[in-house]
Amino acid sequence: MRKPNILHENYTVNQSFYQLKLPLNIDCIIPDNDYMRLLSQFVEEMDLRDLYMTYSRIRGNQATPLQMLKIVLYSYMNHIYSSRGMETACSRDINFMYLREDSPVPDHATFERFRSIHFAPCANKYTFVWKKAVTKNQAKLLLKLADFIAECKELYGIRLVYQNQVKIKNVKKLRKMLYAIKSEENIEFVHGIGKRKTPL
Repeated sequence: MRKPNILHENYTVNQSFYQLKLPLNIDCIIPDNDYMRLLSQFVEEMDLRDLYMTYSRIRGNQATPLQMLKIVLYSYMNHIYSSRGMETACSRDINFMYLREDSPVPDHATFERFRSIHFAPCANKYTFVWKKAVTKNQAKLLLKLADFIAECKELYGIRLVYQNQVKIKNVKKLRKMLYAIKSEENIEFVHGIGKRKTPL
C-alpha cells in the first residue's frame, strides 16, 4: 500500500521577516525599585540651568542635555566608561533606552564631546547642586522611613525607639528584625516580574 504524500508548506522562506514588531512600553518592564529610576528622578530635580546655557539650540531629533547627563552618569554607575560602550548600551539595554526616551541613539562622538565640555573642566562646578539635591532627597527619605517604621509596628509588632529623626543605626536595627521574621517564617525573597512578592 502506498503512503499518501503529505506536503507541508515551507514557512521559513521569508526568514528576514521572522518577528512581528509591536510597540513596546519599556516602562512596564523595568522594576519600580530599579536604581536607574532613582538616578533619573535625582537628575530631574537638579538645577541644570548652567548646563542648558551651553546649548544655544536643542534640535528635536537629538538627545537633550538632561538625557545625556542621565545616560553618562548611569554608564559610570555600571562601569561603562568608553563613549563607544555608551553608544552600544543605548541601542541594546532597555534601561538606557528608557533614559534616552524617544530620542535617537547618540553616537560615540556626541558622548565624547559632551564629556569633554561638561565633565573635564567643570569637575567641581555642580558640587553645590548635588549637595542641595542630596539634602532634599535625604529629608524625603527620612520621612518615608518614619512612616515605614510605623507600618512595621502595625504589621509585625516591631517596636523601634528613636527620637526626633530616624538614623542609620535605627534602619540597620529594623533590617535585622525584619530578617529575623523572614527566617522564622521561612519566607523566600523573589525578584522579577510576574513573581508573587510578600509584603515583607
